[in-house]
Amino acid sequence: MEKIRNFFKVDSNYQLLIINVVFAVTGTTALFATDYLLDFFSINYENYGASIYWLSRIIFIIPVYQVLLIIYGTIFGEFSYFWKMEKKTLCKIFSIFKKK
Repeated sequence: MEKIRNFFKVDSNYQLLIINVVFAVTGTTALFATDYLLDFFSINYENYGASIYWLSRIIFIIPVYQVLLIIYGTIFGEFSYFWKMEKKTLCKIFSIFKKK
């Protein structure tokens, strides 16, 4: 259990449980929210085909997941943990577009 806590950089088993619950709830909610967004924009197999549908789904799910992760992290009292994680993720994403 110590290796898992070190991997997630948490101090207690309770904090590890909360973080895993936040990840689970966020992932599930992001999938449902993305379905609603795709329906709102009428993006489906029949209109655009499988490749456009899945590409759109992936493009929509990434920001939805990031926003929901901060929201649920705040609700569960782990805002600082998820905010650090969010900053690292954004730095990695922006480094892709940065000139080398």
